[in-house]
Amino acid sequence: MNQGSQDVQKPLKNVLIIGLPNVGKSQVFNNLTGQYNVVANYNLTTLEMKQGMTKINNEMYAIIDTPGLYSLHIHSEEELLLRDFVFSKPPDIILVCVDANRIKQSLILTIELLELGIPMVVCLNSIDETWRKGIWIDSEQLSRVVGVPVVESIATRNIGTKELKNAIQNARVGNKILYYDDKYEQYISSIAQELPEAIKFKRLVSILLLIEDLFMIKYLQQYLTKEEIEVLEKKVHALRQSYRGNFLNITISSYTKTVDDLAKEILRKQKVIPSRYPYYAAKLSRNIVTGIPILLGIIGLMYIMIVDVASGISGWMEDILWTPIEDKIHAIVGVGFWNDFLIGQYGVLSLGLSNALITVLPILSVFFILFNILEDIGYIPNITVLTRRIFSKFGLSASSIQPIVLGFGCQTMATLTTKSINSKKEKYIAIFLISLAIPCAGQLGINLSILGKLGFKAFMLTFLVLLFVEIIVGFILNKFIKQDVTNDFIQELPPMRLPNINAVLKKTYYRLYWFLQEAVPVFIYAAIALFLLEQLGILRVIKYILSPFIETVIGLPVDMVDALILIMARKEAAAALLINFIDSGKLNYIQTIVSVVLTTLFIPCFATIGVMIKELGAKKAIVTTVVINVIAFSVAGLLHWILLFFG
Repeated sequence: MNQGSQDVQKPLKNVLIIGLPNVGKSQVFNNLTGQYNVVANYNLTTLEMKQGMTKINNEMYAIIDTPGLYSLHIHSEEELLLRDFVFSKPPDIILVCVDANRIKQSLILTIELLELGIPMVVCLNSIDETWRKGIWIDSEQLSRVVGVPVVESIATRNIGTKELKNAIQNARVGNKILYYDDKYEQYISSIAQELPEAIKFKRLVSILLLIEDLFMIKYLQQYLTKEEIEVLEKKVHALRQSYRGNFLNITISSYTKTVDDLAKEILRKQKVIPSRYPYYAAKLSRNIVTGIPILLGIIGLMYIMIVDVASGISGWMEDILWTPIEDKIHAIVGVGFWNDFLIGQYGVLSLGLSNALITVLPILSVFFILFNILEDIGYIPNITVLTRRIFSKFGLSASSIQPIVLGFGCQTMATLTTKSINSKKEKYIAIFLISLAIPCAGQLGINLSILGKLGFKAFMLTFLVLLFVEIIVGFILNKFIKQDVTNDFIQELPPMRLPNINAVLKKTYYRLYWFLQEAVPVFIYAAIALFLLEQLGILRVIKYILSPFIETVIGLPVDMVDALILIMARKEAAAALLINFIDSGKLNYIQTIVSVVLTTLFIPCFATIGVMIKELGAKKAIVTTVVINVIAFSVAGLLHWILLFFG
């Protein structure tokens, strides 16, 4: 890629991919650049802008993937970041990714983007699904009306990528196809004349001011003085008062009418009956009566696959690969410092590398395959609908529920998605619950393996305890935190699809690759840190101080301190260490259940804490972390004594 940049002397052109959430933007980005962004069949997959490069006829282009955007009339922080980026650094080309299944919604955004006057290309994606539904879209007529190239695409199969690259080179400024009544247009011109030359897209800014966009005044502060803004606000207010009708309602109705008229020109529906099985499957997974058994069945399948398959692979790898290596190292270095450093209790190879590759990797491989299938078929968003009734008792709307569900993939990314929540109360509750009792994908997979060693009863008991804690804490937070604003949200459900096996395997490969790239060094550094603490005697002092509490109050061996230290670096590392404790007989049945509950509830990893500080502020994030730890130890201690009481 760098070599290509040296070959080409022309200035780099930026191509910004914009579209509704879950329309295939990341897949188009992957196809154009050859890089890989995670692709899933639900929204909030892309949380920040990512850049890659592509070469088209000896000319280099920077392709930028962006989070989903419903409209340039902004309602959330993540959308605001994208709009501000477009306003401050207009791209050379906009690539609008349009979902053929949601053509009208996508066309509203497309018409808005035409107002910018930036060269544009339309990628009409998922065209195969509309064919199966008997819907035909006249892409040529769409191109004639909007005045920009329109390329039909099936991004998941890399169909249309070559044509899309050619269209990027031929991108052009489109036609403005939406106009308002004469008085509205007069008001737009009147405001535009008051704006300084430095402001780009004056017409669009004027419209956003008239429809009372919440963030537009803040944007203008970088161009106008306080006094100038006050004068502008008074003028806009006066225009609103003198206009018969509501600017926002008229704007929306104008877009709707324009899109409806355009749809009549480009849409044709055949007299066929498409398959209703995906619709029924989605409906059953959301219904409270059938959805819970389906969810439990999926959890049961994961349990069996990880306990019987993944753990079996891990055991086979240990016998075939690790044990001979360990014996060889022991024979070479003998007893002493190097033996302890390499393969001892805190050995860089035994606790570090072997734990990551032999214990964790097989479990994550099986878990990610199953989890990625659920993502690709579109099951994940349906869980948010299924659990909405429960979470509504915590004062949470659907916009808050989805980040919590996404926490089972990654707590850090799930916490980032809370940007879309406008209510401060809901945002805080969601972040608290994500950090408390939601295990990330890696920890969840390993916990299933740990509890599988004890049997299904232990798994169900642990699951119910964590669910109970999450529910009780949610109720308490909802009761004592004052409501600020209601958070209106419509849950958008993607169509259920058969998984693409190649896409699932590719995503599994990349997630495992990223795990190895990020986690293996952490495993090794954590092992070295524990080894040094042990050699210096510091670890023994820490264990001596904490042993009365660890052993007496929560009934765990003092070596559990090792796992609690590892959690702060990587939760998978701590969970993997529990497997070693079980195999070496350090944990009995009750202690294993208590350990899994404690490590799940205990302090979030450093990455999640960093995002909490970013979203909540340092003081609130630190207090939240302390409270979570108090809950973790309190629940673990109480659970220990209850289990002892009942034998």
